[in-house]
Amino acid sequence: MRFDFAARLFTIVFASALPWAVHAAEAAKAPGAKADASSLARGKYLVTIGGCNDCHTAGYAMTNGKVPEKDWLAGDRLGWRGPWGTTYAVNLRQYMQTLTEAQWLAKVKTLETRPPMPWFNLRAMSKQD
Repeated sequence: MRFDFAARLFTIVFASALPWAVHAAEAAKAPGAKADASSLARGKYLVTIGGCNDCHTAGYAMTNGKVPEKDWLAGDRLGWRGPWGTTYAVNLRQYMQTLTEAQWLAKVKTLETRPPMPWFNLRAMSKQD
């Protein structure tokens, strides 16, 4: 039961964080280009309610979310251990900087990672999410 909860939580978190991270990375790649405020607010909302920071931001869960936004989604050394081995939450900021938005949208269709990452929830998200 504990694994099921952790897997679901992680799925929601990652699924919510990736679109925000992709958007932030795309905005950073284009000099002078700024993401519109509503897109950034939507991304922040998805990251927050999705629990992305719980795994992908060091200390986030332990401090009840009191981690500066500038430190969000930079990965964590805390591992998730289960029958599959140990999985570590990656630095989504660095990862997303290696992909264009089009590359990410193509990748998410075939993405399969180890638990507790909820890759299957990413496939259920809309292109806008």
